Amino acid sequence: MFAQNFPSKVLINEVATRDGFQSEEVFIPTEKKIDMINRLSLLGLNKIEVTSFVSPKAIPNLRDAEQVMAGITRHPNVTYVALVPNERGVERALASKVDEVNLVMSVSESHNLANMRMTCDQSLVQFKQIVKRLEGSDIKINASLATAFGCPFEGITPPQNVIDTIHKYLDIGVQSISVADTTGMAAPRQVYDLCTQIKEMFPSLETTLHLHNTRGMGLANALAGINAGIVQLDASLGGIGGCPYAPGATGNICTEDLVHMLESIGLNTGVDLASLLTIARELPDLLGHDISGQVAKAGLRTETRPLSNSVIELKRRMSQY
Repeated sequence: MFAQNFPSKVLINEVATRDGFQSEEVFIPTEKKIDMINRLSLLGLNKIEVTSFVSPKAIPNLRDAEQVMAGITRHPNVTYVALVPNERGVERALASKVDEVNLVMSVSESHNLANMRMTCDQSLVQFKQIVKRLEGSDIKINASLATAFGCPFEGITPPQNVIDTIHKYLDIGVQSISVADTTGMAAPRQVYDLCTQIKEMFPSLETTLHLHNTRGMGLANALAGINAGIVQLDASLGGIGGCPYAPGATGNICTEDLVHMLESIGLNTGVDLASLLTIARELPDLLGHDISGQVAKAGLRTETRPLSNSVIELKRRMSQY
């Protein structure tokens, strides 16, 4: 039943060190970021969103973007991504030799004003300039469609608005897209329908699904997207992160929980889950607070625990009757 419409492999992109760390109140030391990225690079992940070339005043925790990019050991099978908010950011990305830049615009005009402080048309004008600046480089251009499923200010997003935005992205030279449930408003049927429409209309377009677990439907939405033909998903170690400009929007879907679920139903991710859990379990000490990931706390569903001595003794006695 499960395998009927599912792919042979699902690619996992890790976003904790950008999307996750950007919301943390305490500064994560540069050497800790570098160490985490280097360890994650060995686990079979498809992409790692390392950082964002944003103003240090806007996001203090990512003020060391250049140092982190310069300090990591790059694995040949991993794509290293940085979010670029503007033309100044693209210059920094070029200097740091990132593999891919991620541009972000909300499908919702209201959310784009709250998040980016500009209209969608103004964002697109800026994106055109960024794309032009990257011409001739080896840097790939991905663009995210934030609030693709819902906006806290405007409600559920009409699918046609998403399709129209994809056309605008492609017209200016964007090479791949991420469809983002920025505020965790998506529901499984909605995800299935929109992703099916996107795959039918843009069959050769590399499409990533970026989900949040704000209302507890993140993993169900992931399955719905995969069933619709999506083979690439963003996730965040420990489920950390969340949009700072969306009221009540908590973290991303949890990487280790996502991998655990997919592997449990027979889907290959190529990710070393045991090592991933080791890193996830270090997050509370690093961040100074608990994480929302469940598998890191409960363990794998196949794990067993030893019986207490009293129960062992009871079993021994019962076996004598």
